[in-house]
Amino acid sequence: MRVSVRRWVFVLLAMCAVPALAVDWRDLSAEQQRVLGPYQNQWSEIPEERRARLAGGAERWLSMNAEQRRKMRARYGRWQGLSPQRRDQLLQRFNEFRSLTPEQQDQLRARMDRFKRLSPDQQRALRERFKDLTPEQRARAFERMKRNAQARRRQQQQRQHDVRPPTGHQTDQKQRARD
Repeated sequence: MRVSVRRWVFVLLAMCAVPALAVDWRDLSAEQQRVLGPYQNQWSEIPEERRARLAGGAERWLSMNAEQRRKMRARYGRWQGLSPQRRDQLLQRFNEFRSLTPEQQDQLRARMDRFKRLSPDQQRALRERFKDLTPEQRARAFERMKRNAQARRRQQQQRQHDVRPPTGHQTDQKQRARD
């Protein structure tokens, strides 16, 4: 159990994005050193960026309550149960997501939220429809979704523009018309 928790902590920490900083073992807090203890002997050989990610991840681990840690252990167990090919695929998708602009990430999160609000039957039907598409059809569908999202944004901006309170000049004109 102790070894798998250490591995889990390592994967969790290694996946965390923290800017590259030179982190010496002696610069870590006592709590971080305890969490990262299995890496003490090789710490100086670990690349700086990875050391920084590990140190930041240890800090996040230490800030978690017992329930959060339990959930993370469960996620790690699921992660370990995946095939190496599936893990590679998920890591690739994660990196692709991180390469998106913040606006694109927000749009993708909103789409996922809409998908989650669908009934299980609707979700299943949508997945089946997507599976049946050729790569070209999928590309066209993604392009359509992008255009639709842009059109919704324009409509929303237009509605916000149309709802703006009247300026002083407009208010004066309305007042004079009523008098």
